[in-house]
Amino acid sequence: MVVWIDVSVNNRQLKLYDASVLLKTYPIAVGKILTPTPNGNYIIVNKEYNPGGPFGVLWMGLSKPHYGIHGTNDPSSIGKEVSHGCIRMNNDDVTELSSMVPLGTNVYIHT
Repeated sequence: MVVWIDVSVNNRQLKLYDASVLLKTYPIAVGKILTPTPNGNYIIVNKEYNPGGPFGVLWMGLSKPHYGIHGTNDPSSIGKEVSHGCIRMNNDDVTELSSMVPLGTNVYIHT
């Protein structure tokens, strides 16, 4: 499997692909106007379980320092522009996603 992640900020969706085959689509929260989610190509560089605070059950850090894909302690925020630039997911979703993506997975973020 050659998995990669496509994040559409405008659609507030994260899609997991195996090459060109769509495996799963998840709803996400993205950065607010003053702290937008950064466009670009990144990779997952680390995973931390139970990071505490607002990050829910899991943090997956991106190659852009201080940005990541993580769970949330506020599920009502999913689908909104509320984060400080990170990609926020429901805890069950981020746990499932993490089980399918190894470190080094490409993450493409766009509007």
